[in-house]
Formats: sequence, structure tokens, C-alpha cells
Amino acid sequence: MVNFIEELSWRGMIHDIMPGTKEQLEKEMTTGYVGFDPTSDSLHIGNLVSIMMLKHLQLAGHKPIVLVGGATGMVGDPSGKSEERNLLDEATLRHNQECIRKQLLKFLDFENDHPNHAELVNNFDWTKDYSFLAFLRDIGKHLTVNYMLAKDSVKKRLETGLSFTEFSYQLLQAFDFYHLYKTKNCRLQMGGSDQWGNITSGTELIRRMAGGEAFALTCPLITKSDGGKFGKTEEGNVWLDPKKTSPYKFYQFWMNVSDVDAERYIRIFTLLPGDMIEKLIAQHKEAPHLRLLQQTLAREITILVHSEHDFQSAFEASQILFGKGTAETLTKLDEETFLSVFEGVPSFEVALSEFESGIRLTELLTVKTQVFASKGELRRMLDGGGLSINKIKADNQDMLIARNMLINQKYILVQKGKKNYYLIEAVKRNSL
Repeated sequence: MVNFIEELSWRGMIHDIMPGTKEQLEKEMTTGYVGFDPTSDSLHIGNLVSIMMLKHLQLAGHKPIVLVGGATGMVGDPSGKSEERNLLDEATLRHNQECIRKQLLKFLDFENDHPNHAELVNNFDWTKDYSFLAFLRDIGKHLTVNYMLAKDSVKKRLETGLSFTEFSYQLLQAFDFYHLYKTKNCRLQMGGSDQWGNITSGTELIRRMAGGEAFALTCPLITKSDGGKFGKTEEGNVWLDPKKTSPYKFYQFWMNVSDVDAERYIRIFTLLPGDMIEKLIAQHKEAPHLRLLQQTLAREITILVHSEHDFQSAFEASQILFGKGTAETLTKLDEETFLSVFEGVPSFEVALSEFESGIRLTELLTVKTQVFASKGELRRMLDGGGLSINKIKADNQDMLIARNMLINQKYILVQKGKKNYYLIEAVKRNSL
């Protein structure tokens, strides 16, 4: 069993830690929690650091609690935000909670009989029937406005405007910690460094209301070495739900991180031991062009979030663009992955009926489409052995391209030379 604080330290996952936290964790099995915003039906890779903190907590023999912020999700946290969030109804929140729970099953053990099995709770359950007057009387009197205004998350928003609803978020989160302290003996709250003010408000509330001692630990907010926002692509968030971000795109995100970022991310987002990571970093520096760090990171995290099968499919799909894929690889790809691989390549539409009796290669590539500007250019490419159809080398300009050759019953993949790809889609209408 590993030492939780030491494990997080060498992985670069500790930003702030309250005095006494390490001693508490070394003294006994400790219950700790992290809160997750349920405003979507999927977590994204920005949540992965907190998930990995809970994972390491459980591996170290402690008990993790996942708090879904059903109540606080209805209010909105001002931390790091410049605008107030949209508020969600209960039915949407419950749906999102169940989706989040299913995703966390990949990381945490909710089922075992050990005292440190994971639990999932929703703060809506203990706040929905709490009256406003009771909350002001029981909770609100313990934290002064001066204390709350001193928090960075509040001070930053005062310049742009902060509603009372958002201002109350700090009290609600503190109440969560107090409730879990009283009902689950929860002594630790973790989160991103932007949550430090909210978390320490909870430890203060526990001290004032129960005379108890509770602890706080935050991880750094993950950044990219180039200053860009981590976890964002041109399409938006990189989601854990394969319907929102395909395993192929998920895999590619990690394959494309910089060398500097890969060194940090492989410590944070994988469970590989320190000696293995140091060896990988050294090997990577000897031959950076092989991208060993990125390959290992992408493999480990794709398997962790999705599955071994999804990783293998994503890996094989990625090989296609580097000339290592085969006709067999192409036929195994589902349509979504196939289109992800060839996103952005020039494409043409040809009527499906044209393929019924077969189209001569020359006609398909020079008349029905503009893959080649002329028949002469096509012949020269054929003579040089540089033309492939569906990853099979073409050597005859009169060969017939028939319906049974369509990938996913829809596509023909044309490759000119090593790097130039074209996509022909068979459509159920006249050719354009």
C-alpha cells in the first residue's frame, strides 16, 4: 500500500495542503471527497486530475466519496468564471448523475466489501428540504461576510458583478463538507487549486459548528506549455463519453501533446510507477522522433478511460495515415472512426448506382471526380506504383471499382503517393 501524499507529490499533483493532512492520512483510514459539477451528462479530461486523486486515495487504502453537486449545480460556482451558469432542473441533474457514476466505475471500486469502497452522493439530497430560514440560522451565522469576501474566487468576480446566488455557493459547499463530516466521518476534501477558498471554508465551518478538525488538499490546475487551455480542441471539450469524443479522437489528443507536456501528463494521468516513467523519459530524450512518451501516455489513458479494444482500434486507425495500415485495417473501422481518420481530406460524391455494374478506374478518378487533372497524370502515377485504392496498390487503369469494394458500403479511399488521400462517397442520388 502506497503513501498517498508521497505518491501525489512525486507525480506533481499537490498544489496546496493543509497542515496536519499528511499525519491524518498516515494515522488511519481516512474518508476524502471531491465534488463534480453535473451540468453535463459526461465528465471531460479536465476532471481527470480529480478522478486520479480519488483513485490514488483508494489505492492507498483510504475511502473515496464522489459528490455530485446536484444542489450546487443549480447555483453555479463563481470560481474562475466570468458569467453566471445556466441553472438545471432536477430531472436533468439526476440523469447526469447516473451518467457520471457509470464513467467513474472505470476508475473506482464501488462494489467491494472493504471499508474503503467508493460511494457516490448528491448534495441535492440533503439540501432540497432545508428551508432558507433554517440555513441562515444554522449555517450562515458561522461564516462572516468579511471572511467570505476575502476568498480569491469572490474577489475576482466582484469586479464584474456577483449575484447573491453565486455568493452563497461558498456556504453551500462548506455545508456539504460539514454534512459529510457528520454523516460519513469525512475528514478530507480535495479539488483543483481554484477550489482552495471553498474547501477551507468547509474546514472552518466544521471547526466552528462541530469543534472538529478537517483537512484540505488541492492539485494544480493543468495547463499546456504553450499557454493554451488544457483539454480543449477546436471542437470544444475532450469528453470521456465515446459518443461525444470518439476513442480515436481521444487517443489522438494525447498523441499530439508536446514533449514537455507529455513528461508532466504521464505522471498525472497514468498509474505507471515512478521508475518506469523515469526510464521512459530517458528513452524518449534519446529518440524524441519516436514519440515514446506520447505513445505510452495515449495507450495507458485510452485503456483506462475506454478499453483495450478501443485503444487497439484507435492505434490501428492512426497507423493508416502513416502508411502502415492495410486493407484489412480499413474494413474493420466503424464509420465514425473512419471519418475521424480522414477528416478534412478532399472528398467527392458519386451516385451509388454508378457502382452497381462497376466504374473504370480512369473514369472514376478523372471524370466522375477530380482526383486527377488528366488521364495522363493518372497513368504516370500508376506506372510509378504510387496509386492505391482502399490501401491496395492499383496497377491497371481499366480496373472496375464495384459496389462490393465500398468501405462501410459507402466509401472509396484513394491514396496518391505517401500522404495524399481522397475520399469518394457513394450517395443515393444522381452524381453531382
